[in-house]
Amino acid sequence: MSIEKVVSIGLAGNKLSKTITGTDQVSAERTAVATGSGAIIGGVAGGALGVGAAAVGIAAAPIAVPLAVGGAAVAFLASLFD
Repeated sequence: MSIEKVVSIGLAGNKLSKTITGTDQVSAERTAVATGSGAIIGGVAGGALGVGAAAVGIAAAPIAVPLAVGGAAVAFLASLFD
């Protein structure tokens, strides 16, 4: 896991939240969507989600969990100051 990857995942989650909510205004709704989006993108980037998630998720957990948590945290912060 690299800091650059976590930041880019979080920023992608923030951008996705703007698309989903249709606004770039700071709100609790957009922050929740950004946090969830960052976590999902981090899980996908780590390889924990997808076909055979149970088998792959166990093997990829040491990578996927920090990416998901880090991506969610960066997306959360980015949505508050955007």
